[in-house]
Amino acid sequence: MPSFDLRLTRRAALAVAASAAIGLAGPAFAQKAPNGKVPVDELMGPNALPDIVEGKADAPITIVEYASMTCSHCAAFHRDVYPALKKNYIDTGKVKFILREFPLDPLATAAFMLARNAGDKRDAVVDLLFAQQKNWAFVDKPLDGLANVLKQTGLGQEKFEETLKDQQLYENVSKVRDRAAEKFGINSTPTFFINGDKYNGEIPEADLEKILTGKAKS
Repeated sequence: MPSFDLRLTRRAALAVAASAAIGLAGPAFAQKAPNGKVPVDELMGPNALPDIVEGKADAPITIVEYASMTCSHCAAFHRDVYPALKKNYIDTGKVKFILREFPLDPLATAAFMLARNAGDKRDAVVDLLFAQQKNWAFVDKPLDGLANVLKQTGLGQEKFEETLKDQQLYENVSKVRDRAAEKFGINSTPTFFINGDKYNGEIPEADLEKILTGKAKS
């Protein structure tokens, strides 16, 4: 069985908060220069779960984000920066964007499993969970909070519990995380790869604009 159950309580929620304090969540903001590089073909190699790609498949710039659903910096990026990225770059064919699972704790794993349950709507569920992170990740009964938020998508309690008992899905989410850690040296979130260049931490909109402008010229 997965290493969490429906009794997850405030103790677990406090552990989620503590993960940021001990450095599992990335720095508040990424350095303006990349701190590593991975060949794009290696980065795009087979994963235990299929990528859900936003944007044109042949877009000249590829952004891969490794995120944790309980990471406050990841939530801030998706709230404050991602809407402009989508409007100005993804929807215009300049960028393809891929979010991959890198859960920092069992609660984040549970959230990603439930998002994957939505199929090609996974990213919409991720956006919803980031937008309402405070309503489920840092409450006395986080799984109850998670179930309540996901009711907005039409997910009932029976399917909620069934998804969390899906051992294969649990293992696949874990394999995506483990591959990223082993092959790409990821140990915190968010971590971004922009055409293979690695950035740790949330990227402010202005900095992302400069990076993408530079990539477009190269």
